[in-house]
Amino acid sequence: MESADHLVKVAFSGLSPLVIEDVADEEDLIRLRARTPDEPAACPGCGAGSSRVHGYQERTLADLPVDERRVVLVARVRRLVCPTRGCRQTFREQVPGLLERHQRRTARLAAQIGAVVRELAGRAGARVLAAWAVRLSRHTALRCLLALPLPVFEVPRVLGVDDFALRRRQRYATILIDAETRRRVDVLPDRGADALEAWLRAHPGVEVVCRDRSGAYAEAVRRVLPDAVQVADRWHLWHNLAEAVRQEVAAHSACWAKAGPAPTDGPRARTTRERWRQIHDLLDQGVGLLDCARRLNLALNTVKRYARAAEPDRLVAAPAFRPTLVDPYRDHLRRRRAEEPGVPVLGLFREIREQGYTGSHNLLVRYLNQGRLDGDRPAISPRSLTRLLLTRPDALTDAQRDRLGELTAACPEMTTLASLVRGFAALLDPADGNDDLLTTWITNARGADLPHLHAFSRGLELDRQAVDNALTLPHHNGGTEGVNTKTKRIMRQMHGRAGFPLLRHRILLG
Repeated sequence: MESADHLVKVAFSGLSPLVIEDVADEEDLIRLRARTPDEPAACPGCGAGSSRVHGYQERTLADLPVDERRVVLVARVRRLVCPTRGCRQTFREQVPGLLERHQRRTARLAAQIGAVVRELAGRAGARVLAAWAVRLSRHTALRCLLALPLPVFEVPRVLGVDDFALRRRQRYATILIDAETRRRVDVLPDRGADALEAWLRAHPGVEVVCRDRSGAYAEAVRRVLPDAVQVADRWHLWHNLAEAVRQEVAAHSACWAKAGPAPTDGPRARTTRERWRQIHDLLDQGVGLLDCARRLNLALNTVKRYARAAEPDRLVAAPAFRPTLVDPYRDHLRRRRAEEPGVPVLGLFREIREQGYTGSHNLLVRYLNQGRLDGDRPAISPRSLTRLLLTRPDALTDAQRDRLGELTAACPEMTTLASLVRGFAALLDPADGNDDLLTTWITNARGADLPHLHAFSRGLELDRQAVDNALTLPHHNGGTEGVNTKTKRIMRQMHGRAGFPLLRHRILLG
């Protein structure tokens, strides 16, 4: 009997404040009967202790499952008489941390449910809890989630601000974090200046604001905190530079592609040259851009792109070839073509087939017709060349480094562009004096024949103070970007069906 009592105390140690009187096995259910100990209890009104029993009541609560079986606790609690005259006449005793008022679950079961729904929310949380023999619906799981208290935050000294899409291109929200501790502060249902301005007015004490290149956030901070330090995000600076570099590389593709075998006299190249001639003929006659677009049935942005190009070859993009099964046999095919220029393609196909070629005859024909056999290596796409330009030099392989050198050397503008990219990358390590170096960089960029980089430098000047702070101060917005990444996971988990209050609750609990 003593061993059985000891086993009960071990299995249900979380119920130690109660006196367990009986344990009943009802197949898939374990029913516990317990009572409160015969000790004085404090009145919730006056705090006076009382042992005078007025009556008894039974409370039925769910407890943590055991051996994948539900546990139901039937606890008898006392209604006691308050000894203080003028206070309440009777009160029902409570067991803090175990039996909370108006609850149908023990506190430890509620804590376990809260931990699950905090990560998995409704349906997923209900399915996981069902595997643990905890039965509740998805609606109850969401109610338990919303009942979890949000952490209390202090107004941060360094505030990180960024937006995320509730519905892409239609609805956006704003996330606020402590940029020093990376703890979530608040989520605003809009990304306009008014929403951030109202929050800043209600929570004074912010000294530094880390933000992206958004003008709305900058305007809100200037209205409320004119003396606050605004810091542009360095990742967005690099991302904007990458977009400008990609456009420059694509604009000069006809120039740097000369280092490879890519021909630029195909049907698409002829169409591009003819369209450039038509647009520039109309512009020389004094026709406006919008009128050119209407006459030639083109988009206005297309007309602008052609109008900016000084020569048509800048618009002729180099063809991009992916690696194929024929590449390993390039040397053999070139040698056979040099020895016997009239060798039939079918004969070449049989020869490389004997050497292990597993591709089709049509693939070999396309490979030869595209002119890929005559060059030393396949041409790369503008996006691939941009990736080589933006990669750290020490992270490139020897082959990539040699290829980048050949392609940039074939075009003077690409040589200048590569130098400017390396110069700007060096500024992204915050240090004193980087603001002066940025001025020199902008001067060099504007002196080069790189119109897309000119637009990037003009954008830097429009937000120059925040950019200078980003290059000289250690603050950044990386923590906010990380929270945004986790927010996207939460939104995918909820399949976009939950409303903003639930989404905000889950973000702040995270």
